[in-house]
Amino acid sequence: MSKLEKVVKRLGPARRSLWLYHFNASGCNGCDIEFAAALTSRYDIERFGAKLVPSPRHADALVVTGAVNSLTKDSLRMIYDQIPEPKVVIALGTCACSGGVFDGCYNVAGGVDKVIPVDIYVPGCPPKPDAIIEALARIRGVKRRKAGEPCEVGEDGSREG
Repeated sequence: MSKLEKVVKRLGPARRSLWLYHFNASGCNGCDIEFAAALTSRYDIERFGAKLVPSPRHADALVVTGAVNSLTKDSLRMIYDQIPEPKVVIALGTCACSGGVFDGCYNVAGGVDKVIPVDIYVPGCPPKPDAIIEALARIRGVKRRKAGEPCEVGEDGSREG
């Protein structure tokens, strides 16, 4: 069984669709391209109930790509504040996780966690769509924990949430 098939099995039938809002803080757009690839028919994250939404007010999770700079940090904070609780933040790519190759530049604040709290880090330059799907599998557990719902125990004995 491939890694992707294991993730699909762990996700199982969705209790509720995961609505994602994407924000590009700045960067080379490599992570944006891989995130878009995860939406295409080859990986098709919509089969897990994940859907890209045009407004942060409708989102369950915020997917941030790129390093945060002085021009985007206020916008990122404003978008984060608009997402209803319980919200999940995914830092997608090395730049979003730590600032990446841009860390130390005069206008770069660093990774997303310098501005807003991050729940899931997906490293890679850029991360593969498989890693993005793995992050979606972890979102359900994070949302349940934030909402105060009980954790589920998987077949392998691991606790999700």
